[in-house]
Amino acid sequence: MRIAKGTLSWVLAPLVLCVFFVILSFFFGDSLKGVFWFLSFILFVMFLVFLIFFRDPDRTIGDGIVCVADGKIREITKIKDDDVGNCTKVSTFMNIYNVHVNRMPLDGIVKDVVHISGAHIPAFRKDSVKNERLIMTIDTSIGVVKIVQIAGAVARRIVPYVKKGDKLKKGDKIGIIRFGSRVDLFLPDEGIKVLKVGLDNRVLAGVDTVAEING
Repeated sequence: MRIAKGTLSWVLAPLVLCVFFVILSFFFGDSLKGVFWFLSFILFVMFLVFLIFFRDPDRTIGDGIVCVADGKIREITKIKDDDVGNCTKVSTFMNIYNVHVNRMPLDGIVKDVVHISGAHIPAFRKDSVKNERLIMTIDTSIGVVKIVQIAGAVARRIVPYVKKGDKLKKGDKIGIIRFGSRVDLFLPDEGIKVLKVGLDNRVLAGVDTVAEING
């Protein structure tokens, strides 16, 4: 199983501690040995949880404009954005069991990447836009597309894989948000023909089509 870039230390830490307590248990009496074995068990479970959580599976890239994140579509809104103009915002909530590696929705060049520190409000709440977030604007064939990665109540670190000026292909990995989180995708209305997702749809990053390109 491949582990996502930027998460190896999270996976290895509980495993190393687990092994440490197992070894330590051989040098103490029965009373402490039970405690050490219990701690080892808890740490091994944490290792398995992190191993699953930070997995990075291969994906077959879908047609059209693909979803940026795994999870459930929680919001679809028509808005006017300062960077994109008249656009459709599609918000995907990523649960604990989802793959948290995010991907490019279509080919483009990264125009800007801005990291903003913030609060730690549960990602499913509307005011979670006040949380730590990373705003990425991308020049594409349909105009400027924006991706906003929003950290959740537990997550306190968004790890970007790309930088300003990078030329990326659809489906390329752009970063990961540790633990529960949300990703907003802003698509210019003039560039999309039809939206292919609806509220409460479960989607996979890079695989499922979020919209068809206009033209």
